[in-house]
Amino acid sequence: MPLVEHLRELRNRLAKSVAVIIVVMITAAFYSEQLMQFLAEPVPKCEDLANSDGGNCAIVSFNTLTSPFTTTIKVSLMAGLVVSSPVWLYQLWAFVAPGLHKQEKKYTYFFVSVAVPLFAGGAYLAYVILPISVKVLLSLTPGGSANILSLDEVLDFTIRMVLIFGLAFELPLLLIMLNMGGIVSGRRMIGWWRGVVMGVFVFGAVATPTTDPVGMIALSGPIILLYFAAVAFSLVNDKRRARKESAGLADDEASELDLTAEAVDPVEPVAAVPEQVTRGRVNGYDDVT
Repeated sequence: MPLVEHLRELRNRLAKSVAVIIVVMITAAFYSEQLMQFLAEPVPKCEDLANSDGGNCAIVSFNTLTSPFTTTIKVSLMAGLVVSSPVWLYQLWAFVAPGLHKQEKKYTYFFVSVAVPLFAGGAYLAYVILPISVKVLLSLTPGGSANILSLDEVLDFTIRMVLIFGLAFELPLLLIMLNMGGIVSGRRMIGWWRGVVMGVFVFGAVATPTTDPVGMIALSGPIILLYFAAVAFSLVNDKRRARKESAGLADDEASELDLTAEAVDPVEPVAAVPEQVTRGRVNGYDDVT
């Protein structure tokens, strides 16, 4: 298709995606209270200020006049993006797929089918360890002080933890993609293991919003296990690729061209046009013209 047709198709697919996101967002707005309670569930609630002394619990409230409105919009938008993700991911795939080869499409199906469970697993793990991290942070509150938290901050904290854990779980998949593309070998990944382990723990300490070791270990441990799983997959894939190369070319592969010049017998020059029978000219032109 010409460029204008590509732009028109992109516009139509973006319009469909945005329309679905808006519909889901409006629907989620009616259940925004339940969504807020679900996201703020990891924080232990205090019934009143009399019971909020120390770090056993916290009072979650809105601190500004516009906070209820902005928080509702934020939660509804997040729900719209998550719930409608199959639709807008399909629209993105439908726009890109015609330009991919058959082998590239097969790899894409594999990566998408693995990436979604990895992200969901990371998000679930984040939500599981959130109560532990929150209790550790609240325990640092000195006696005689109360924890009055903004619901905005609580929701931002929860969403940030979920996104960080979900995206961090995609690191092994990225390594597998690089290996299948022939950029990084499994043997080279093994040589990186000390630096990777150290880097993952540093990333876990910096990326998690909490300052406790629970969040760092909970994030770093599974990533390290997934890293070694990616290394094992890459080693097997390297052996498979080596066997395929040693077996020769497949039926649908083209052999390399030999462009080396070879000596050939000289060719006798041939006249470009037949010999003219007469040399006379007719009306000022020869017979060939």
